[in-house]
Amino acid sequence: MNVTEAYRECESITRREAKNFSYGIRLLRPPEREALSAVYALARRIDDIGDGDGATGDRLAALDGVRADLRDLAAHDDDAVLVALGDAARRYDLPMAAFGELIDGCEHDVRGTTYDTLDSLVGYCRLVAGSVGRLSLAVFGTRDPGAAVPLADDLGVALQLTNILRDVVEDRGMGRVYLPAADAAHWGCEPDLSGPPDALVALISSECEAARVWFDRGLRLIPLLDRRSRACVAAMAGIYRHLLVRIERDPAAVTRGRLSLPTREKAWIAVRALAGAGV
Repeated sequence: MNVTEAYRECESITRREAKNFSYGIRLLRPPEREALSAVYALARRIDDIGDGDGATGDRLAALDGVRADLRDLAAHDDDAVLVALGDAARRYDLPMAAFGELIDGCEHDVRGTTYDTLDSLVGYCRLVAGSVGRLSLAVFGTRDPGAAVPLADDLGVALQLTNILRDVVEDRGMGRVYLPAADAAHWGCEPDLSGPPDALVALISSECEAARVWFDRGLRLIPLLDRRSRACVAAMAGIYRHLLVRIERDPAAVTRGRLSLPTREKAWIAVRALAGAGV
């Protein structure tokens, strides 16, 4: 498979599967958009294995298979995602070890790992989202890597905490509990987040405060990027930040169903990001 076809397939996966991510990625120049689509496509493959219905052992074996694929990308010239990723890795010097961290985080999901404290949850968020932030930063480029790399990681934590808050009831139905057990106990929830509905609402509200702190840290990345990359990150982060604000205003809403922003609002955030970046 040639590289052009491979990138086209990765962009198709991104448009189809990454509803929020795609609003930012479309603001990039074509080469960066292609490379970030390749990063997303493999991250999606890893996530899909972690979220699959197969037996625990089968999913762990499949994740090990992805680790093996990453050790020799050139051996998979018939796999669009790996072909595109191999080209992107050469062009942008991607920190490929970050994919290993993402796989580590997905293994936690497969095993049903729970988190006692906010610090331990943040460690998980760094694996599954900070890793993608660092991969994305390699594509964006920055004039100050020493400052930008930890901020990309922090922004990933903010986005993942927002995802966890949005999906708390859906995840609980799948047997997954991410919110810290110590915080749950403080607000009167059982370890599986059962108990009085008001207790869960209070827990969600308190964790929104933590997510806001991580946004405050991570958004300091934006001035360290070029104009197109600033617009991309501002759009993606803006969508999640607006979602967090909605949860903060009505924490009970996430217990009634999955929250999402209307398409019109997402487009408005993306346009504002593009204008604010001066592109």
